Amino acid sequence: MLLALLTLVWGLNWPIMKFGVTHFPPLSFRALSMWLGLPVLYLAVRAMRIPLVIERRQWPELAQLTFTNMIVWHVLAIVSVQALSSGRAAILGYTMPVFSALWGVALFGQRLSGRQLAGVAAAALGVALLLWHELGHMAGKPWAALGMLVSAAVWALGTQQLRRTTMTAPTLAIVFWMTVITTLVMTLLAAITESPRWQMPSPGVWATIVFNAVLIFGFAQPVWLYLARALPPVASTLSVMLIPVLGTLSGAWWLNEQLHWQDFAAIVLMLAAIASVLLPARAARDAQPS
Repeated sequence: MLLALLTLVWGLNWPIMKFGVTHFPPLSFRALSMWLGLPVLYLAVRAMRIPLVIERRQWPELAQLTFTNMIVWHVLAIVSVQALSSGRAAILGYTMPVFSALWGVALFGQRLSGRQLAGVAAAALGVALLLWHELGHMAGKPWAALGMLVSAAVWALGTQQLRRTTMTAPTLAIVFWMTVITTLVMTLLAAITESPRWQMPSPGVWATIVFNAVLIFGFAQPVWLYLARALPPVASTLSVMLIPVLGTLSGAWWLNEQLHWQDFAAIVLMLAAIASVLLPARAARDAQPS
């Protein structure tokens, strides 16, 4: 249920975010969303009676996890999405599962099962199909495409690190302080680079900011980081591969981006990738009591 809601919210947010940053400076858009989302996250954490104390000895690891899981992603992605279509940005951003599998093998000695390898291959092929008609458009904006790829690679590394963290604090406490740190960094960057362009957001932009505040930073981001720590890295990353599909489809509906047969073939491949990590193995099914 959490994965389904996460997929819906994050998938629909790509065209919503694109609309917002088209009419408002991107870093400021993100900073405003995070400032409004922080109280929502705080109230949720307090309602669940989760302690927010992080031991001083764990602060360096908290800073590292914040950098790889949130700061790089939020800075590069929000700047890049302004120059790309929402569909292209979502596709490039969700190359993350492929990077996650590569990080796992290269740095953490992770061995992928045959079914997981098939899932990674299906996800990679699905991304390639979704990019089929986009390469020519991206040729004129290579910095934005590169920014999305770098943010996806660093986010994938952060997911692997979060899964293996030695921090003893509850996951949502870690998420809260990661969000606080990232909000301060985003605000500082926005003030340095975008303050001459600050203006009162229009009602439409306010709606996108509130959507991001409540549903992204109040719900989707905490849920993702919770699942990333609770599930195996490959499962947590491949399980969200429907998000770029939904982002592409919603962008086509709202922003009139054209779809091709490759898009629908990619949907099938993404479903196969998700099934490869979320469906129980045959041995596990056979071992369950009837």
